[in-house]
Amino acid sequence: MHSKTPKESLTVLTDMVLPGETNPLNNLFGGEILARMDRACSIAARRHSRRIVVTASVNHVAFTKAVPVGSVVTVEAKVSRAFKSSMEIYVDVWIEDRESGERARVNEGIYTFVAVDETGSPVPVPQITPETALEKERFDGALRRKQLSLILSGKLEPNKATELKALFI
Repeated sequence: MHSKTPKESLTVLTDMVLPGETNPLNNLFGGEILARMDRACSIAARRHSRRIVVTASVNHVAFTKAVPVGSVVTVEAKVSRAFKSSMEIYVDVWIEDRESGERARVNEGIYTFVAVDETGSPVPVPQITPETALEKERFDGALRRKQLSLILSGKLEPNKATELKALFI
């Protein structure tokens, strides 16, 4: 199985915020943003693995700016690191200024997907070879995030988290 680059999984979804998708403040519901992010991440994971994929976890979500009705929203997702059968997908959410067209990031998230066969059993996925500085940063951070998640779930002893320990030594 040959290694792939993050750009091979890049998924971009663009849509407009409609009134029925907003809260009483006329801003997009957080759950609606999460659903859009999950769809984009799912497509990115499938593009990378070329297998059926399932959401394993939502590891991080940050809402930094409200998304008003009428906004053009773009969700960009790509695989940041692949492990044995799981993939970390980093997703950024942008809105465009209606007049200038300038983009502002309003949300980001980190999802984990697992590739499975037709019976739901995990299957191996290709590794990732990051190219850009941002891809390399997210790739390196993915192992630390995975180790932290395994420690918190009781599946890894803290003294065996080599990447996390390296931050403090």
